[in-house]
Amino acid sequence: MARKALKLASWTSMALAASGIYLYSNKYLDPNDFGAVRVGRAVATFALTPLWPWPVFLQVHLRSARRLCELCCANRGTFIKVGQHLGALDYLLPEEYTSTLKVLHSQAPQSSMQEIRQVIREDLGKEIHDLFQSFDDTPLGTASLAQVHKAVLHDGRTVAVKVQHPKVRAQSSKDILLMEVLILAVKQLFPEFEFMWLVDEAKKNLPLELDFLNEGRNAEKVSQMLKHFDFLKVPRIHWDLSTERVLLMEFVDGGQVNDRDYMERNKIDVNEISRHLGKMYSEMIFVNGFVHCDPHPGNVLVRKHPGTGKAEIVLLDHGLYQVLTEEFRLNYCHLWQSLIWTDMKRVKEYSQRLGAGDLYPLFACMLTARSWNSVNRGISQAPVTATEDLEIRNNAANYLPQISQLLNHVPRQMLLILKTNDLLRGIEAALGTRASASSFLNMSRCCIRALAEHKKKNTCSFFRRTQISFREAFNLWQINLHELILRVKGLKLADRVLALICWLFPAPL
Repeated sequence: MARKALKLASWTSMALAASGIYLYSNKYLDPNDFGAVRVGRAVATFALTPLWPWPVFLQVHLRSARRLCELCCANRGTFIKVGQHLGALDYLLPEEYTSTLKVLHSQAPQSSMQEIRQVIREDLGKEIHDLFQSFDDTPLGTASLAQVHKAVLHDGRTVAVKVQHPKVRAQSSKDILLMEVLILAVKQLFPEFEFMWLVDEAKKNLPLELDFLNEGRNAEKVSQMLKHFDFLKVPRIHWDLSTERVLLMEFVDGGQVNDRDYMERNKIDVNEISRHLGKMYSEMIFVNGFVHCDPHPGNVLVRKHPGTGKAEIVLLDHGLYQVLTEEFRLNYCHLWQSLIWTDMKRVKEYSQRLGAGDLYPLFACMLTARSWNSVNRGISQAPVTATEDLEIRNNAANYLPQISQLLNHVPRQMLLILKTNDLLRGIEAALGTRASASSFLNMSRCCIRALAEHKKKNTCSFFRRTQISFREAFNLWQINLHELILRVKGLKLADRVLALICWLFPAPL
């Protein structure tokens, strides 16, 4: 009997092994399609990842971050999207995690050409050669939910074709449910950790990001909204060849916004690009309340305009936007005004209005990525130092439960704004323009305009509206004067340095 059982077990093992090899080698079947494989991989990774609140060795963090990154790449789709979000949480996670997970923005796994042809055939009803004169097999870029190919239409126009990964839509709801179960399990072990907001955000945003027609509408809306910025380029959408899973748009070339070498080769001023980016996002957040929330370097390109030769920012990937309520937007305006001009009483007031409660000092630090001492001294008074950056990261590790609690209490709109702020700061850090005085002055201008517009809209008195307009003009004039003084000081300093060099090293007679 024992011999029969052993024989049966042997044959069963061989059959399972053969099935596994067949599934793995068969190009039509992917092990990732099986829920058990995805669940098992996720559970194993979470079990090996340290989530407790006391310090661990850096090597342990790095090893765990790599495991998490490998899980995201293996399970693809939703996992990569969440991994990208985690990679932007500099105020929450150790550097080993954020630096490791940031590669997911540029190294997402790609779909095969067979899968791309299938999606185009199903959605547009034609083969690739019927739609395009040429179609590059190698994608220009691959993201969590889709990849982009360069193509030429039969009329000669060059286009970018964004095609959704074929399995991501079917797997997304199951993946979110899996993440919810895992996070609830973590909460049972460590009640002070509140990460359910991450799942809630994925549930809300993922269906919108998977609808490429919604992305096209967002692109047209932001293009119209910011049409007064001649430095901004949003590629035009070709609606006749776009569906929920295929998006055709004008092809626009350029270098990534954090590529300083590209800018130097093309004689693009780094400081000008940083100023333009600050103006653009200040306008979106403070004035319009309609915010592009995925400004990682792959989605923000720079180039010289082919006609004028002026520097231009190309904004891509319009799937993820945050619409701010008027109450949130105005409170956020007041808070940033208070932070810029170091009005600590109002910093406390407006932080608490935005749900920070007694944790308002922590909230101010997370929002500005500055230490509490720097916030009290004035964030526009001195640039960020390496010592301050290290202090912030160390404090983030010490205050992890409080940060987690805070993220659960602030309005959900704030979560994507925090992510956007961190991505923009990453770009500024790469360009060497972080925490410049001009960026704070641009923010302040937008806050003044937004608050004045709200006051004018809510008064019927012509005299009162005129009074508000004069006050607005005076405040903007003060900012312009302050900026002029800073520039003059900078010129004087440059003249003194030049005079000192000439005195030390006199020119030969």
